[in-house]
Amino acid sequence: MGREFNELFEEWSHSYDQTVSGDDAEYKEVFSNYEEILTAVADRAKGTVVEFGVGTGNLTTKLVDHHLHVIGIEPSVNMRKIAQSKLPNVKIIDGDFLEFHVIEDIDTFVSTYAFHHLTDEEKGIAIAKYSERLNPNGRIVFADTVFMSDEAKQDMITESESRGFNRLAEDLQREYYTTIPVLKNLLEKNGFTVSFTQLNRFVWLIEAQLKGEKNHD
Repeated sequence: MGREFNELFEEWSHSYDQTVSGDDAEYKEVFSNYEEILTAVADRAKGTVVEFGVGTGNLTTKLVDHHLHVIGIEPSVNMRKIAQSKLPNVKIIDGDFLEFHVIEDIDTFVSTYAFHHLTDEEKGIAIAKYSERLNPNGRIVFADTVFMSDEAKQDMITESESRGFNRLAEDLQREYYTTIPVLKNLLEKNGFTVSFTQLNRFVWLIEAQLKGEKNHD
């Protein structure tokens, strides 16, 4: 369920904001255009929003600034504490992509830099659950590292190793980064139409909408 990475995030919570701001050379390209990526997700959210992987609350802040009703889901105790201190009026609860106790009707599921913590099998289970929980005009708006193909992923691992970015190379092999064709298939078979927009060398915006919705954006 992605919780196998909790220990990493407990440790990373204290320096996460410095990493996403570009202080870590290995991850500078991963977090390139970070603020714009968060804004792109927030711009496409609507209504009552469930955010997975709140982290330190950076996307949450933008969602609140967009006057959206946000319920945050975060498995890391330290991350939750940091986010809650920034956003005392937002409901932020323990949970993950597969286990979340939200009773409200949901219009949008959002997440940034987190869906890769699930295996492809778990991604499919999660997406099926989202299709059942969303309101009729619901949508998923995720931004995450995905690749055009398995070959493209391996090329990025090889490049990272050649640049001496060993932590990044290990990360790309350890976690469950998937491909666009796999995600497209999982979403479409659960009743979504989906588009992908590349936002930096690593991150793509994934917009999935339940079929039958008339898009007025």
